[in-house]
Amino acid sequence: MTAVQGRAVEITTPDGVADAYVTHPADGGTYPGLLLYMDAFGLRPSLRALADDLAAHGYVVLVPNVFYRHGPAPVVDLPEFIDPQQRPDLMAVIVPMLREITRETAVRDAGAYLQWLTEYEHTASGPVATAGYCMGGRLAVYTAGAFGGRIAAAAGFHTGGLLVDGPDSPHHSLETASAEMYFGHADQDHSLPPEQIEAFDAALTAAGLRHRTEVYPGAQHGYTQADTDAYDREADQRHRRELLGLLDRTLRR
Repeated sequence: MTAVQGRAVEITTPDGVADAYVTHPADGGTYPGLLLYMDAFGLRPSLRALADDLAAHGYVVLVPNVFYRHGPAPVVDLPEFIDPQQRPDLMAVIVPMLREITRETAVRDAGAYLQWLTEYEHTASGPVATAGYCMGGRLAVYTAGAFGGRIAAAAGFHTGGLLVDGPDSPHHSLETASAEMYFGHADQDHSLPPEQIEAFDAALTAAGLRHRTEVYPGAQHGYTQADTDAYDREADQRHRRELLGLLDRTLRR
């Protein structure tokens, strides 16, 4: 496995300063960029480890703390192993922060993240990709829609609320996107019922985007997150293969 070098960085946004983690191969070269959006539990050791694993395959991976308006990560006091059933207080704190991130706010932040990533000395020139987990999948779609040809690929994993009522529904961003997209849905995900998957697939097709969506059997919402009770090793490994395949197809032409 390629050795990587990761470090904490700060990114100036229109609304303040976001802390983030950037990681890349340690050989001093330049590599395609990936803007990786966190799940609701935030920027923490397990997410840094996931970013390091992706970076080892030849990418510069930037993971911002999208809750930075509430302070640097960890914004919430998390246990080493996260079981929301045992800690209902976690979601009571996290859900209001989630609701503050509108489509407009997400796009404003994404502009700053992308500028930092593309100007970073180890990021190769050309388009970048974006991917996200849980709520981060919605942010990836917003980013792909707002920045068009700058985003070659977008992916979401166990992402709910992809097609809902209201102007902030992610499917509205598809019309202005050009990225190839991949979504790995969990079939035990209460936030994404089958009818919403079908409707979002139809929206992807109507937008004329190259895309693929798959439902991972037996997987729960959060299946990629190794420090949670939802973790599913087989589904996680599948998601990594699919994400890396998408990145290789779109960023290494």
